[in-house]
Amino acid sequence: MRQIYLDNAATTKMSPAAIQALLPCLDQVYGNPSSLHSPGQRASEALSHARERIARQFNCTPRELTFTSGGSEADNQAIRSAALLGARQGKRHIISTAFEHHAVLHTLDRLEREGFAVTLLDVHENGLIQPEQVAQAIREDTCLVTVMYANNEIGTIQPVAEIGAICRERGVLFHTDAVQAAGHLPIDVQGQNIDLLSLSAHKFHGPKGVGALYVRKGVPLTSLIEGGAQERGKRAGTENIPGIVAMAAALDEACGRMEENAAKVSALRDRLIAGLANIPHSILNGDPTRRLPGNVSFCFEGIEGESLLLLLDDKGVYASSGSACTSGSLDPSHVLLAIGRPHEIAHGSLRLTLSEETSQEDVDYTVEAVTQVVSYLRSMSPVWRDLETGKQSFVIQ
Repeated sequence: MRQIYLDNAATTKMSPAAIQALLPCLDQVYGNPSSLHSPGQRASEALSHARERIARQFNCTPRELTFTSGGSEADNQAIRSAALLGARQGKRHIISTAFEHHAVLHTLDRLEREGFAVTLLDVHENGLIQPEQVAQAIREDTCLVTVMYANNEIGTIQPVAEIGAICRERGVLFHTDAVQAAGHLPIDVQGQNIDLLSLSAHKFHGPKGVGALYVRKGVPLTSLIEGGAQERGKRAGTENIPGIVAMAAALDEACGRMEENAAKVSALRDRLIAGLANIPHSILNGDPTRRLPGNVSFCFEGIEGESLLLLLDDKGVYASSGSACTSGSLDPSHVLLAIGRPHEIAHGSLRLTLSEETSQEDVDYTVEAVTQVVSYLRSMSPVWRDLETGKQSFVIQ
């Protein structure tokens, strides 16, 4: 049976380059980079070299990077740091969007309980935030705007440079969760007026458990973890040298092949979208063109996303659903609700995320598999019978 991994937005397979960079750090460069002896200094040199490699890809200085355990920690530290700075200046208002990653939304919920005011901008049906929305929402007491670079579920790419320019002009810090974008889209923190940026290695073929936070020089960073003086006193704990070195290698490789990979994966993405669009009463989620190269998100009326995933797994297609039911909740995706999908439609969602290893044969097989599974599930669904007989009206035409 063919096995097709189409859940690259959740995590990617480590690249050979990342593995090759990681292995020597396990048995050769094993010292603590804070130690003064030779093994420690070799580790310190590896850490510095990795920091320099990553900084080059984002047009920042090495000292503007702090290594973290991943994107969630970086999001938390960025937002809390900006909020605490704002509070010291008498500014306690934060702007974000209704479809951010939960690492952002849950942090904002906590800040609200601590007395901050949060404005969540409405998302257009195509999954985009307009810069004018940000400009209109900024107040005198706004201390931070945090808008994700690209959405993890529906793949829409936000106008980050335009939003950054507005924030810079108004004197408001701008943070972007670039976990889905790093390694897949060009990022220039200076040219795009980004003050804080989060990324995670395992989204671009690096290892899990390591990420980074870019913080523009002059923006004070608050520690989340107290302890030692690592990362210039901004993130205590012995640095994960194998993970950081592998992350730098993976990012170098991804950025070096970005144009080539994007062209290939985008063509496959469009082929997959065209094939799934032939399924009756289906709809693409997100903008058809302003989206990540490998992201395909669909809703199918009359089915449940969890059943769809399980049956696709039986056919060797490994995907994910926008519905949170697979994680123990019956609530549909907050992202799909934010773009206006009704609850009953949001429950029938499917996210397929491709990589450069995906082939045209994989795409064609997936279209056939999804078509078969959707038809099978609808044949057993009383809801679908009601739709077909006219007892209920179709939402997706």
